[in-house]
Amino acid sequence: MSADRSKSFRRQSTGFALAVLLSLVALLPAYAQAPRSPTPAPLSGVVQVETVAKGLEHPWALEFLPDGRILVTERPGRLRIVARDGRLSKALDGVPRVFARGQGGLLDIALDPHFAENRLIYLSYAEPGDNNTAGTAAARARLGDDRLTEVQVIYRQQPKVEGGNHFGSRLVFARDGTLFITQGDRFAYRERAQDLSVGFGKIMRINPDSSVPKDNPFVGRTGALPEIWSYGHRNVQGAALHPHTGQLWTVEHGARGGDELNHPEAGKNYGWPVITYGVDYSGAKIGEGAAKPGMEQPVYYWDPVIAPSGMTFYTGEVFSGWNGSILIGSLTPGLLVRLALKDGRVAREERYLGELRERIRDVKQGSDGLLYLVTDNSDGRLLRVKPSPSR
Repeated sequence: MSADRSKSFRRQSTGFALAVLLSLVALLPAYAQAPRSPTPAPLSGVVQVETVAKGLEHPWALEFLPDGRILVTERPGRLRIVARDGRLSKALDGVPRVFARGQGGLLDIALDPHFAENRLIYLSYAEPGDNNTAGTAAARARLGDDRLTEVQVIYRQQPKVEGGNHFGSRLVFARDGTLFITQGDRFAYRERAQDLSVGFGKIMRINPDSSVPKDNPFVGRTGALPEIWSYGHRNVQGAALHPHTGQLWTVEHGARGGDELNHPEAGKNYGWPVITYGVDYSGAKIGEGAAKPGMEQPVYYWDPVIAPSGMTFYTGEVFSGWNGSILIGSLTPGLLVRLALKDGRVAREERYLGELRERIRDVKQGSDGLLYLVTDNSDGRLLRVKPSPSR
């Protein structure tokens, strides 16, 4: 072979190899490249804040009653009603006993879809067990003027273990009347988020009477809890239904980096702690990397983190251009985060209320189209957020 023909052959071979390599890269799964938050700076002058009520001790969740009053949970184990003029009721009697240590205590609250007829509410909380153990639980009860009656525990995370971290937990009713209960991996037990025989790191789906829906993905599977909807979660503290599709969307805490936005689907594995975009608090690597076949990628992730807690879809018109956006409370650095969606993806992220320097634990939309937040500290507040007059 002549020198010129040899060079030509090598060029052709190199070109062919490059083409094959590019083809293989093109075949790599798209989930290996989840979009990352650009960490935008907080905006100012867009919204203004009013204090509706104060003197709440580590409020965790809020829920509107049909008459405009607001139920607020306090993590030490109290449930209060905030009147329309901001006055706080006394703590209601009948609340289940809670494990009020670390991140544990009285957590989320939700109204029954038929609340107007039955007066039923649902609570999630850290339930104490024997020998200083605890686990996420959910109960339903009938709401009276100053107490809860007919309290019934409808779900208990098993097993109960020691430690005060990563209980979850949000309550969301699906359109079919079933109830989603989000949970955490209980921190020291993260490897068991992949174990279908325990409740750690799972989202559960049950009927309001505690029975299991027959169409749950693991019903009838040996060694799997039938309540499980999805698994491989770290600590899901925000959840809401998409107002148009009815699909469940969630936000969950990563470790150092790796907070995630997901829309968990039946039977799917969301990877924790095998895959994550974060690292351990020590800086050590967690798991096997950011992607693995058979494990779902987040819709979006944050690094550095926002420590998300509380989430809602905005469906009003008071905030111009916000309809259809996801709104998320941030504990660290303490923000209201807005995600504008397009075709099921995050098209834009905006951040507000950075000047407050407050841990935003929950966010809900009122019937007036305004936003209501609770701040997580020992002298917590219920806040109302409205557009600035100049907007």
